[in-house]
Amino acid sequence: MASLRTRRDRSLNVWPGYVDALATLLLAVVFLLTIFVVGQFFLSQEITGRDSVLTRLNRQIADLTDLLALERSTRKAQEATASSLRNTLLGAEAERDRFRLQAESGQGASAKQGDVDRQLAAERAGSARAATQIDLLNEQIAAMRRQLAALEDALAASENRDKESQARIADLGSRLNVALAQKVQELARYRSDFFGRLRQILGTRTDIRVVGDRFVLQSEVLFPAGSATLKPEAGPELDRIAGAILELSRQIPADIPWVLRVDGHTDARPIASAQFPSNWSLSAARAIAVVQAMASKGVPPQHLLAGAFGEFQPLDSGTTEEAYGRNRRIEMKLTER
Repeated sequence: MASLRTRRDRSLNVWPGYVDALATLLLAVVFLLTIFVVGQFFLSQEITGRDSVLTRLNRQIADLTDLLALERSTRKAQEATASSLRNTLLGAEAERDRFRLQAESGQGASAKQGDVDRQLAAERAGSARAATQIDLLNEQIAAMRRQLAALEDALAASENRDKESQARIADLGSRLNVALAQKVQELARYRSDFFGRLRQILGTRTDIRVVGDRFVLQSEVLFPAGSATLKPEAGPELDRIAGAILELSRQIPADIPWVLRVDGHTDARPIASAQFPSNWSLSAARAIAVVQAMASKGVPPQHLLAGAFGEFQPLDSGTTEEAYGRNRRIEMKLTER
């Protein structure tokens, strides 16, 4: 009967390792997706800014084009007016010559000749003003053409910078993915060394087990029932675990953001005491107690993380005392921050 129970325990203990392996893979994928989303966010912000600049430049170009068309039509009208004035001037000069011929034959035409001369002078003044306006319009059109050329150059430069920014973002994302994969591989190697060392330290104890990428301590090894105060006899076990962590921390490079995650779990029976109003409170208090004990033994606090799951991550769904005992546990896992 004891052999059958041991085989059943061993068969059931495999699944948490698989679940945590899948959870670690999922966290890595989520992290990669987060990096990708952040990169896409900054890329969309950059492209949105470029689109706004392009829209503004296109609007300015359209306004200048409309203004240029208006100026061209005005110039044509002015040229038509000048041509009309020239024709009128030519007609006036012809009429003047005719009156001069008439003046040679008689004095009666002298008064009319003076009127013709005054009219001719007025026509010449109008023609001069029209020519001045045409010159001014030509200068304005030339200035607008220069401004349009400058805007086209600015638009081309902006498009080139946008292409360069997109290329840099793509290159940065590729390098970030490679660096992330390298860090994950390095941490996996140190995690393997860490749990290999723990297997040597813990030996074949049934109440402290290494399962996959974490190791599990039954709560009774560290705490009295319904309490979050460490037992005195829990000190040697925590000393060995802390020693393994400290030995590994000296080997892990400083640029790998690793943490030792300590998770507290309870069975499904509610505690509802004055000190612990819920199983969550009890599991959190126990995880924090272990974290504080590790910190007191020299483990850097910045590499410690306390988590609480209450009764919501059971290893055994049964309702026997044996199943409850399996679910009351502390799990430790070396993972990335």
